[in-house]
Parts: sequence; C-alpha cells; structure tokens
Amino acid sequence: MSSRSVSDRESPTPRSDCPVACALDLIGDRWTLLIVRDLMLGKRRFSEFLAPGEGIKTNILTDRLKRLEGSGLVGRVRYQERPPRFEYQLTPAGRELSPILKAVAAWGRARALVRGRGRR
Repeated sequence: MSSRSVSDRESPTPRSDCPVACALDLIGDRWTLLIVRDLMLGKRRFSEFLAPGEGIKTNILTDRLKRLEGSGLVGRVRYQERPPRFEYQLTPAGRELSPILKAVAAWGRARALVRGRGRR
C-alpha cells in the first residue's frame, strides 16, 4: 500500500521520470479507465455513470471526474443552471486513450476466455 496521500496523487509533480508510472498516476486506479470507457460509449451525465454496472460510489465518481478534468482529459459543459448540472466529454487528449482501452479490452477478453468466463 502506498503512503502517498490524496493531495500527493493530485499534485502535478510526477513521482518518477518513468512514463509508465506517470500514466498510472493519472489513469491507473480502479475507476478512471471505466469512466473513460463510458464516455467513449456515449455517457455524458453524472447519473449515467451511476447506472447499474460496476457500482461506483458518488464520491468516487465526483473525485475521478474532477481529476480527469484537471488533467485535461475531460471537459464539462453546463446544461442546467438551477441546480447547476454538467455534461462531461472527452477532450482530444482523452480521446487519445481509445487505442489503449481497445487493447485492454482485447486482452481482457482473451484472459476471460482462458479463465473460462466466455465472451461478453
């Protein structure tokens, strides 16, 4: 377990010069790539990310969306004034994750078949 605090994870200072470590600092937690996946599949509103599926909690979703926005991978646009509500969208930098997600999905499908879970 890492001794880094939440504020350390949000810091723009990388923990090392390794590009893999830097990428994992940004997208390597349990939820971030799933949110990016959902954005690529057309989800835009907070409630859509909470729909049945992986079961992300609202506080975690809020945190990850803020991180993704702060890193320039996600943008948000207000669609309602009162109460303020936003839609989220991938920026060009966020869309660059598409081939990575496709590769992870292909790898996951292959590994699921090895474990006997079949295709989804």
